[in-house]
Amino acid sequence: MKYLSIVFIFLISYNIDAQELFVVTEPASNAPAGSIGVRVGQSLMDNKHESGSMYNLTPEVTWGINKNLMVRTSAFLSNQENGLGIKGGGFYAKYRFFSVDDLQSHFRMAAFGRYSYNTSFFNQEAIDLANGNSGYEAGLVATQLIHKVALSSSVSYVRVLNNPDYSFPDALGKNAVNYTFSVGKLMYPKKYTNYKQTNINAMLEFTGQTITENGKSYLDVVPSIQFIINSQARIDLAYKKELYSSMQRAASDGIFLKLEYTFFNVTK
Repeated sequence: MKYLSIVFIFLISYNIDAQELFVVTEPASNAPAGSIGVRVGQSLMDNKHESGSMYNLTPEVTWGINKNLMVRTSAFLSNQENGLGIKGGGFYAKYRFFSVDDLQSHFRMAAFGRYSYNTSFFNQEAIDLANGNSGYEAGLVATQLIHKVALSSSVSYVRVLNNPDYSFPDALGKNAVNYTFSVGKLMYPKKYTNYKQTNINAMLEFTGQTITENGKSYLDVVPSIQFIINSQARIDLAYKKELYSSMQRAASDGIFLKLEYTFFNVTK
């Protein structure tokens, strides 16, 4: 924890325009209006139930409908149960309803919702709408940009749904509260000269969950580095580490790699 505190202070101690493109959390700002973003997310996690690792692949398409509304569709692929294959999909929408802009800072608030369908066999107490559970999520997110530092936090309600292949165990909680806190800083360039400069961002993200029926919870930390090339291509590399957990989880620690490319002014 001492090391994490030092990293956190280092990231927020600069008073200098940050990117709001976090790796495992979503900010209140939207995708650019009229843009189409294509992303492939990958994770390799330690499997707590069996030897080997759990590999997840998530291709996504994001559409910035306008400056206040964006939507995203996702497919979920995993190497669980008979090799790599499609396990489900999801839909995400975010609406920015509040914005305050100053000369070198801005504040955003947005409401978001998510629906996921998964055919994966349920094998943990933690609710994961990306890699295990069918269900829905609804919440709020707020993001503050101050020069080169971005701070973002969210809270949401999550509900598990049954799918045709199996029923969610009655002994486990079906309802949870998710919460996140993220800080990111633009590390390079120190001064902009043109939009083709490669941006390098350092980030520290915290993600947690509490099951409302029994109070069980967990908290993870995710340090990451991000490269934005030519203002269109994006490469994210992150490592997730469990800080605390009172619930059973199939996978908690592992690495993430995300590749994304944005096409601007496609639907205008």
